[in-house]
Order: sequence, then structure tokens, then C-alpha cells
Amino acid sequence: MKDSVLVVGPSWVGDMVMAQTLLKSLKECRPDVSLDMLAPPASLPVAERMPEVRRCIEFGVGHGELSLGYRLSVARRLRGEYTQAIVLPNSLKSALVPAFAGIPLRTGFLGEMRYFLLNDPRLLDEKRLPRMIDRFIALGDGDFAGHPALRIDTENFKRQVQGRNLDLSSPILGLCPGAEFGDAKRWPASHFAALADRASHIGMQVWIFGSPADKAVADEICDESKNVCVNLAGETSLTDAIDLISACRLVVSNDSGLMHIAAATGVEVAVVYGSTSANFTPPLSEKASILSEQLDCSPCFARTCPLGHKNCLQQLKPEKLFRLLDLAVASS
Repeated sequence: MKDSVLVVGPSWVGDMVMAQTLLKSLKECRPDVSLDMLAPPASLPVAERMPEVRRCIEFGVGHGELSLGYRLSVARRLRGEYTQAIVLPNSLKSALVPAFAGIPLRTGFLGEMRYFLLNDPRLLDEKRLPRMIDRFIALGDGDFAGHPALRIDTENFKRQVQGRNLDLSSPILGLCPGAEFGDAKRWPASHFAALADRASHIGMQVWIFGSPADKAVADEICDESKNVCVNLAGETSLTDAIDLISACRLVVSNDSGLMHIAAATGVEVAVVYGSTSANFTPPLSEKASILSEQLDCSPCFARTCPLGHKNCLQQLKPEKLFRLLDLAVASS
């Protein structure tokens, strides 16, 4: 059988972007390998923009659902097609389909006691593998082979620009104010608004990106900045956002899935870190700036601030990013 690998991908958008480092590593050490991605609808559109992926397979089971019958039906369709499965999530349920499909080599970290589902189990050494990408790459037994780089659909980009009557005549600041994990990762809306106001004054446009869940904070930013922004939050698909973000001169983001997407499109990215750490999930780009107050209480990795003040982000003032705006305009 031809060398073919089924990668069971993560549910989070940012994790899926980082998973491309594994695919690049596999292609580097096994040039003839065919790579397919099995993942839920939320993150699969990202895999569709990865040139290393031959086929994307939607896995329509919600988080926490067992849905044993559905998993068995998916496994039957995949039986006999792969020489290996690499399971990126650490849950027991994520390893069921490869086991049910009888894929000969099933690789993954032990996670939730998956001894009988994985026949190539790995022990996770967090000190040796401090970053998420280190852990992903280790499952492929290769080396780092490059940062994520998503394909841009130029025709879809043109459709989005024309259909939304967007202006490309001046440099664009992209804002990504959302963070699915929780409020402790979100820079205050007032700080984003101050940045938008400054950008508008020096001749930049401001586009806000996000999911429907981010629409409220995006509306708040628009209101506080006197509506200088184009609010695209909740108005685009994930793939549309990928294409539109690629037109930005600079993207300012929380530690979020859209941050990783922006980095993977090759644009300049500035990331504000509060409850999380760039040591674990940094923007994977040579064009990234990392901003953090480095307080004693951070990173706490909590969804909401345990101390109730969120000083790690409140004290990170928008003025600290003004120089990046000036550089973006100067380079236009």
C-alpha cells in the first residue's frame, strides 16, 4: 500500500494552523506520503488551505459527544485506505475512528489512557517539547520544516472586496478582538478602539475580523472609535476571513485562532498576551511582534481573571503599539 497518513486534526482553529508544521515535517522526511485530514467543521476550512493536504474529511461530531454509530460509519469508509493515523487531540474519543478503521499504525500521545486504541503510543515530555508545534512535529518523527503558510484564493478575495465594496487604496489595519478560550485573553475593547482611532488619523483603514460570537465586542469598538472601522465580525466565513486578512498591512490580535491565521498569511502581526504565554503558542512568523506586561500573576492560563482586575491586559496600553502603526504607514 502506498504511504498514506490520516491526520486526526484538532477542533480549535489556531491548533489546526499549527498542525501544518507536522504536515510540512512529514512531507520533508517522506516526500511521497499522501496526507488526509479528518476534523470537525469549525477547523476543517483551515486544512483546506494547506497545500500538503490531499483530502479533507469532515467529522461532524460535537465536542464531548460519543456518537458511536457515527464514528463506526466514518471508520468503515476509511478502512483499508491508510498505512498510518496520527491523532493530534489527546482525548480517548479522537482515537476511536482510526482504531475502528483498523489503520495498521496508530500514533499519538497516551492522553486519556488510550493504550488499547493506539499501537504507537508516545509519552509526552512537556519539558522537552514545550511548544504545541514541538509536540505535533514529534508525532511525525521529523524536524521543523517551516512555518504554516496558508493558500490565498485570489478569486475569492476579489469577490469579497467587490461584494462588500471594500477599499484597497490605503493601508489596512486588521483587528481581531475575539478569543474563544475566555475573557482573560481579550485585550479591552477600549484599547482596540484607541488603536483604531490612531490608525484612522494617520491614514489607515481599520477592518475588524471575528466570528458571530465576537460581534458584540466589535460593535463596541466601532462605537468607541466613532465608526472609523469596517466591521466584518460575524459577516464572513473563515475562508473569506483568511483571504481578506491577507490584504492587511498589520494585524493586531489577541492570542486566538485568527492570530495564527494572520501569521500564516504572511502579514505583519502584533499579538497581545494576557492569561496565556507566547512560550506555548507563539505566532509562527518572522513578521510577528509579541506584547506582554509580564506581570507576576501571568500567565495564569485561566478563562477569566482569578484576581478580577485583568491587569495583564488593562495595563498594556494602546500607545505601546502606535510605533507599529507608524511603521505600517511608512512602508506603504
